[in-house]
Amino acid sequence: MVLIMTEKTYSGFIAIIGPTNAGKSTLLNQIMGRKVSIVSHKVQTTRTRLRAVKMVGDRQLIFVDTPGVFKPSRRLDRAMVSAAMDAISDADAVLLLVDATKGITETIRTLAEKISDRPNIFVALNKVDAIQKLELLPMVAELNELAPWSEIFMVSALKNDGIEKMLTSLAAVMPESPYLFDPTDAPDVPDELYLSELTREKIYRFIHQELPYHINVVTERVSVGDDGVLDIHQKIAVRSEAHKKIVVGRGGAQLKQIGTSARHDIQNQWGVNARLHLFVRVEPDWEEKAENYIDQGLDFKK
Repeated sequence: MVLIMTEKTYSGFIAIIGPTNAGKSTLLNQIMGRKVSIVSHKVQTTRTRLRAVKMVGDRQLIFVDTPGVFKPSRRLDRAMVSAAMDAISDADAVLLLVDATKGITETIRTLAEKISDRPNIFVALNKVDAIQKLELLPMVAELNELAPWSEIFMVSALKNDGIEKMLTSLAAVMPESPYLFDPTDAPDVPDELYLSELTREKIYRFIHQELPYHINVVTERVSVGDDGVLDIHQKIAVRSEAHKKIVVGRGGAQLKQIGTSARHDIQNQWGVNARLHLFVRVEPDWEEKAENYIDQGLDFKK
């Protein structure tokens, strides 16, 4: 009789939650060593749940970058916050990201209460490089009163400080399981959604009014031309002609700036030559159409 010894494997989901602009997407990008989630100085940039697989030794960590938690007012807002809450219920561990420069806000207290009875809950105090160390002590003390954290990490997502230690601790609580994804570091995001997100990031960068929150980007077609160049056709949906004029800009200058920046990013991320074709369309009710939620991995709730 021959005994076949198989190595144990571990795999589990980690939900990254927190208020808007706490640095969740920056943290995930740093963990992965590449851009998997778009980043903006504006709040509520992340709309969907993006997953990324990170191997730490023989342990597979599946990070879920969730939309920031805030008080929702529109249907899209409600879907975004719902996605964040759903990610918690499906996770093997939860990482609450706290912006140390803002302290322990009411949103942080509410989130801590919601997850306090779960196992494997962690806190990452982010942007600790931006404040005095003495200011961190009362924050840690207050956090310890809110929930029985497995561990509190001091990190700087932007500078990659404290990330390796955090990953080691998170890996230690992953359950024994077959690998749920290929054992390589990679994002689990549909190509069309990823391309749309890169363009939406540029809209947030170059348009400074509240307008970006009322814009949707859809990748309608991707093909390879006879010359081997990737052709990407995207629709930018806006709610009014006035919004369209802002996106297009005088003589098309704004749209050209958005497209050029997005194309360069796509080429850098994918290592391909690309042509990006952007079309701005007025769709006053795009926020009321189910397909625009499904495309982003969100639930459409009436």
